[in-house]
Amino acid sequence: MSEDTKRSTILYNKIGKVAVVTLNRPDKLNSFNETMHQALVLTLDMIDADDSIRCLLLTGSGRGFCAGQDLGDRNVSSKDGKSAEKTDLGKTVGTYYNPLIKRLHASKIPTICAVNGVAAGAGANIALACDIVIAASTAKFVEVFSNIGLLPDSGGTYHLPRHIGLARALGLSLLATPLEAKKAKKWGLIWDVCDGAKLMDEAMKLAENLAAKPPIGLTLNRAAIRASFNNTIDEQLELERLSMQKAGFTDDYAEAVSAFMEKRKPTFTGK
Repeated sequence: MSEDTKRSTILYNKIGKVAVVTLNRPDKLNSFNETMHQALVLTLDMIDADDSIRCLLLTGSGRGFCAGQDLGDRNVSSKDGKSAEKTDLGKTVGTYYNPLIKRLHASKIPTICAVNGVAAGAGANIALACDIVIAASTAKFVEVFSNIGLLPDSGGTYHLPRHIGLARALGLSLLATPLEAKKAKKWGLIWDVCDGAKLMDEAMKLAENLAAKPPIGLTLNRAAIRASFNNTIDEQLELERLSMQKAGFTDDYAEAVSAFMEKRKPTFTGK
């Protein structure tokens, strides 16, 4: 399969310092097959190689963000009274979804997800792996796994209890009840909700805000927040000390202080 064919399932647009990545299988609610996984990896590799990019904005085309795994790509239904060959879902998760979630967590730039419609299964959990999630008011998050005899993957069992607590995480994952965007915000699952027609404009405002900030400080900030769940208070305080030490030696910090004192707009270089 050609690289162009792979990339057609993922749209990429660089706007200033923001990389806009769009999942592009709208006829399948942007559900993932192997081709789209591979295309996304190629796109993220390209973004990583571009030092001028300061923020990643992920969204979906059409009426949905992502319906998770394309079940047609993993069809194990019986045919002619015979059971189809079983599929190793652990291999699929380990080959594609786990590396993607780890990559989003370890991203050198901030990540924003603009959820334009339904986010189901792995689609919901990929969104939650981003630093900031903004959703259209009509969007819904559905941990659909229990309906087909599975459990949340793509970090679902990790992010849900951390964002909304054990009781709500168990309720969403066991009942597979759709969670509307406004309630998701109220519960603390996502950052914000807006009218669907304004979603990308609002998401771009957030992305441009982040892209204008000193990038090393943002990287250290994100890493420290994520590390806090597994650290003791002593460990976290030490991480803050070391991170502040590193941030304080950057040219961008010196520039920010100088610009503040001189009442001018700072110019950050990422150094």
